[in-house]
Amino acid sequence: MTTPAQGRRSKVDRFGERLRQRGATLSPRLKVVADYINENRRTVLGQSALEIAAETATSDATVIRAVQALGFDGLKDLKRTLAGHLGAVISSVDKMTSTPQELERDIDASIDFVRDGHIIGITEVTKPENRRAIAAAIELMRGASGIGLFGIGASAILADYAARLVMRNGRHAYALNRTGIGLGEQLLAMRRGDVLVMMGQASAHSEGVATLEEARRLEVPMILLSGSASPAFGRQAQVVIQLPYGKSETVPLHGLVLMCLEMLVIGLAATEPDRSLKSLERLHTLYEDIRRPPRGGS
Repeated sequence: MTTPAQGRRSKVDRFGERLRQRGATLSPRLKVVADYINENRRTVLGQSALEIAAETATSDATVIRAVQALGFDGLKDLKRTLAGHLGAVISSVDKMTSTPQELERDIDASIDFVRDGHIIGITEVTKPENRRAIAAAIELMRGASGIGLFGIGASAILADYAARLVMRNGRHAYALNRTGIGLGEQLLAMRRGDVLVMMGQASAHSEGVATLEEARRLEVPMILLSGSASPAFGRQAQVVIQLPYGKSETVPLHGLVLMCLEMLVIGLAATEPDRSLKSLERLHTLYEDIRRPPRGGS
């Protein structure tokens, strides 16, 4: 007799099978979507096509085409397949009808999940090999004329934030965080003598490929921040910093990426304190000028 536990273990991974069978036939952009779904299965259960598109720097139409190319009728069919393999998940309606005690347990579990993920991640990020990589990255940044920070999807916000931090400390920096022609316009800012800091994963998306091609043309070295053991652009990087984003099939955590970016920025500032101090003083002067009422104004 088959027990419930045995029944769960024997469930066929239909999505995994179809990805193995058809993955090689997908176009690069469809493959990016398929790989994202594979690496973030539980997260995808709660995402719309637009949200998946934002995470993969594609369009919702591309997401649907990728799902259909794998043999599913649509996103709902895919989610039913994933949920059947992963096990039942609590729906929004179920959550609304839960008792306060059950909701409290869910919140506590969520807090613990994020806390534990970051505690484990901090240990990984600060291992000796990563410390050496961070030191090597800072040395590359010290010798650079400018610093480009690449990130799309959720990492786009981090790229913009890190670029602003670098500029505050007296360095020329720019974010490379758009898609399509918008990214092309941003890439015009890249110059020979710069260094590229790239946030990437296992999949090679077209924006990353284009950015790396421009960096190669200009002989710009690349520092890669990645949570993947086999990152797409790892071979092209002069320095690779390993960053766990969160366990596969669970909600990805981006706090560690932010932490590493701040390690790089603060570490760079610590190696050139005079430059950072002068820049911050100039920023304060500009801030006072902006706050000062215009002459002759009411």
